[in-house]
Amino acid sequence: MIKKIEHLEVSKRKLLGECLGSCTIEELQQIEQQLERSVSTIRARKNQVFKEQIEQLKQKEKLLVAENARLSDECGAQSWPVSREQRDNLSREEQRESSSISDVETELFIGPPETRTKRFPPRK
Repeated sequence: MIKKIEHLEVSKRKLLGECLGSCTIEELQQIEQQLERSVSTIRARKNQVFKEQIEQLKQKEKLLVAENARLSDECGAQSWPVSREQRDNLSREEQRESSSISDVETELFIGPPETRTKRFPPRK
C-alpha cells in the first residue's frame, strides 16, 4: 500500500511538471499525451456546461419576455409618474455618457505649447 501511494505521488508530481529531470523522452511523450487527453476531456466538459447554461438562460429569457408582455398588457399604455430622484439619476447618467465623449486634437502643431492649444466652443 505504501509503495502504491509513493508511485501515485511520483506520477502526480510528474503530471504537475515536477521531478522531470530523470524522465526519458518516451516517458515525457507519454505524460504529454496524457495531459493532452485530460485537457481535451476538460474542454469538452466545459463546453457542455456552457451549452447547458446557455439553454437555461434562453429558457429564463423566454419566461421573462412572457412575463414582460403580461405586465405590459396589465399596465396598458399608462404613463407612470417619474419621481424627482429618478429624473436626477437619468440626468446624471446622460451627463456621464456625454462626458465620456471627449474632443481630441488630431492636428500636428509645431511651436511653444501655448500656441498649440485649440479653443473648442463650450458644450451645451
